[in-house]
Amino acid sequence: MGNSDFEVLQRKSEILKAIAHPVRLAILRGLIKNGPTRVIDMETGVDTCAATVSQHLAKMYYVGILNRKRKQTQIFYSLVDREGVVDMLKTYLMS
Repeated sequence: MGNSDFEVLQRKSEILKAIAHPVRLAILRGLIKNGPTRVIDMETGVDTCAATVSQHLAKMYYVGILNRKRKQTQIFYSLVDREGVVDMLKTYLMS
């Protein structure tokens, strides 16, 4: 395996680690179904406070699979599909 192959696989590994949690998968499923959403409006299907949801969002944001956009005092999160992540998640989470 070449160095560039390893870097690509390492990047993919970071993404998979960032989504490997039931609350994060629930957040991602909600974003797929509902589009850009505020933290307070996120439906996770689990009993989780907004602060915990924010921590999970931060982990996914820092690996680059989420985007956040401020509209006045509110922040909306949405999925970023730079590496086919959204299609993978749709296939996996929506079936």
